[in-house]
Amino acid sequence: MGTALKLTQELVLRDPDNAGHATRVTELALRLAAALDVSPERVEAIKSGGPLHDIGKLELDRAILDKPGALDPEELEEIRAHPELGARMLLGVKSLRPSLNCVLHHHERWDGDGYPSGLGGEAIPLEARILAVADAYDAMTSERPYRSPRTREEALAEVERCAGSQFDPHIARVFLTL
Repeated sequence: MGTALKLTQELVLRDPDNAGHATRVTELALRLAAALDVSPERVEAIKSGGPLHDIGKLELDRAILDKPGALDPEELEEIRAHPELGARMLLGVKSLRPSLNCVLHHHERWDGDGYPSGLGGEAIPLEARILAVADAYDAMTSERPYRSPRTREEALAEVERCAGSQFDPHIARVFLTL
C-alpha cells in the first residue's frame, strides 16, 4: 500500500467527514484544471495533493476540529498550522513531493492575506490556487460542526464575490462557468 493511501486512510479514520471532502475537492480541482488546460505535471500535483491537502489535521486536537462554535485565537492558530504540519509530514516521501504545493499553499489568498506564507497573486503555485477555489466551495456547501451548509447558489455567489481577493480572479471565473 502506498504512503499516500495510508495517510489518506488514517485521516479518514480520524475524521470520517474529511473523506468525502477530500474526494470532492480533488474532483472539482481536476475538472477546473482541465478547463484551464494546465500542464500534465500540475494535474499530477492536484491528483496527489488534493486527497492530502488537509493531512496536517492529523496532528491537531480532535476537540478543535469538532468544536461546534467559534474558535478562540489560540485554536484558530492551531488550525492555521495544518498546511505546514502536512507539508512536513510529506517532505520525506519522494513520491509525494509534487503534492507539497497543494498541501502547503491551499490557504494562501490572491490578495496576500492567507497563510501560512502570506503569498499573493501568481507567487501562489497554480495548483494551490486551483485547489483553493475547489476547497472553499466544498467547505461552504458541506455540513460543518460550527454551521449549516450554504446552498450551491450562495456558495457560487461567494466565489464570485471573493474573486480577486481570496481567489485568483481568472480561476474563479472559470470555476463559475463549470
